[in-house]
Amino acid sequence: MKRVLLLGDSIRMGYDKKVREILKGEYEVVFSEEDNGRFAAYTLWQANQFFKNCGPFDLVHWNNGYWDMNIEAPMTEPIHPVEEYVNFLKRIIRLIRQNGAKIVFATTTPIYQAGGAMDHTGTSGFLQYDNDWVVKYNEAACRLMKEEHIPVNDLYALCLEGPKYYKCEDMLHLTEEGYWKIAGQTADCIRRMLPSV
Repeated sequence: MKRVLLLGDSIRMGYDKKVREILKGEYEVVFSEEDNGRFAAYTLWQANQFFKNCGPFDLVHWNNGYWDMNIEAPMTEPIHPVEEYVNFLKRIIRLIRQNGAKIVFATTTPIYQAGGAMDHTGTSGFLQYDNDWVVKYNEAACRLMKEEHIPVNDLYALCLEGPKYYKCEDMLHLTEEGYWKIAGQTADCIRRMLPSV
């Protein structure tokens, strides 16, 4: 059975089990049950741990963004300004390719209204959010993926179709309906990129 690794932040943690359920019997779907991938530098480290301890994988599907663009007081700039974000994406791409896996990158989901919310996965992080930031980071990431010939799972466009972009009360994370929509699109993307037979 082919093996798929899901990497990413708390948005990934909202859809990963659903993807596993949809693809049950077709693929082995692996992800961290407890650890949030946070910003791209952390995801780079996390990916390396998975390759070292749990590999190999046939395909890696991953997202980053909200933590990278976050401006958390007393900081006055993002954790990763967009140029640094892109550099870390490049390093993640290199790491995945060195380990022989195909890649799918997922865009950051849209923001319905600017604000801030606590991460709900035990990190104690507080994330500011603004859709202008999301657009800027998504555009930079998509340019890189085009240059690298990496397919993009456009979660941003998908969520634009939902009421309030499928946002739950904190306006950062998604409703169950939104996570199921993402899980379905992600599962379809995995099947296209990595036929099970």
